[in-house]
Amino acid sequence: MRKLALVVCWSLALVGRVAQAQEVDFVHQLRDGGIGIVVIGALSLLMVTVALERLVNFRKSRVAPEGLVQALQPLWETGQYDVLQARLAASNSTLARMLAHLVQGRHLDARAVAEGAADIASLELRTHQQKAYALAVVATVAPIVGLLGTVIGMIEAFHVIAFSGAMGDPALLAGGISKALINTAAGLSVALPALALHHFFKSRQVALGLALERDVQQLLQAGFGSKPVK
Repeated sequence: MRKLALVVCWSLALVGRVAQAQEVDFVHQLRDGGIGIVVIGALSLLMVTVALERLVNFRKSRVAPEGLVQALQPLWETGQYDVLQARLAASNSTLARMLAHLVQGRHLDARAVAEGAADIASLELRTHQQKAYALAVVATVAPIVGLLGTVIGMIEAFHVIAFSGAMGDPALLAGGISKALINTAAGLSVALPALALHHFFKSRQVALGLALERDVQQLLQAGFGSKPVK
């Protein structure tokens, strides 16, 4: 049992050393990956920057705050339009701007005013989505840059082997191919999260659009556009 334990411990230590060596080699390969790795690194920085900005500014509280409709509906029903407009001006959100449009056009046809509010929502949601478009660009460009880096690396590897006369040396060939393939791995490692984030924000856009539509419809059904002007 003691010998078995020693063998297991020795094996785990060996595996740990091999894994550590592979990790160090991976870092060195990234450093030797060429200009493709630099471009992919820049794309990854762009992805992180855009994702953080969108997570901060494209939130439900910035588009369709919870409870805003319920808080403002009594003000409309009691005709406190000055207070209502002041509350809407203080809420920097898409829903607030839509409701402000409804309040200003309360003496007009409800359908026409509702269409104007829908236009406001559509414009702002498209603007939010356009700001996240860089994620789609990263998801498309990163793997192509990685593939280009791999092709260039393979050409350089075979060029070195051809001129060094080391076709019989598998280590030299494997090392060159490994450095070349690191570009593809890096490109895919950046493209996959960028693509996931792009679809995440598209899904959020749809969800917030539905929330805006529900809130406006709630007010219209409550007679929001049929009150007399005071």
